[in-house]
Amino acid sequence: MSASDVTSDSSNVQMDLRGTPCPINFVRTKLRLEQMQPGSLLEVWLDPGEPIEQVPDSLTMEGYRIEAIEDRSGFFAVKVRC
Repeated sequence: MSASDVTSDSSNVQMDLRGTPCPINFVRTKLRLEQMQPGSLLEVWLDPGEPIEQVPDSLTMEGYRIEAIEDRSGFFAVKVRC
């Protein structure tokens, strides 16, 4: 499955990274965050297991703020602030 972006406005973006293996999901998330305006919110959809265990911690180590992690029955939505 390829990553797709759905933009609702300039400050809120969703990325569907379900089916994307580690560390590719982290790399794509970080690249997208680097393109966004400071203070913007990115919602990333991740699979259970390694993706949800690794990506939020890796983003925190890079200096990004995790605002929420929601279990959406089959995948997780991680909200990250630039």
